[in-house]
Amino acid sequence: MNQIPTVTLDGVPDPLPQGLVVLDVREPVEWEHGHIEGAVHVPLMDLPQRLGDLPVGQTLVVCKVGGRSAQAVGYLAQQGYDVVNLDGGMLDWEAAGRPMVSENGQQPRVV
Repeated sequence: MNQIPTVTLDGVPDPLPQGLVVLDVREPVEWEHGHIEGAVHVPLMDLPQRLGDLPVGQTLVVCKVGGRSAQAVGYLAQQGYDVVNLDGGMLDWEAAGRPMVSENGQQPRVV
């Protein structure tokens, strides 16, 4: 099995560098409760049909813990994308106090 390019939160600059794309592959309800501002939302199961919606360039792929994003990175890397998985996902992001926004008018949180 090919190695999945992975980074922990300690390896992600704060603030995020210009030009870095964040792809969130969680389900819509998870996205609504809290996500990284400026992230692109494409649920994991929709990726094959929505490749055209993905920006080009270095992409940090996130989910809740890192499992779904690892699957997405494996798939996208095979398609030629420059992608890396965030190990620990949005749970580590939230625990570190990194900024998030919500779509539901409530305090952003990871569900």
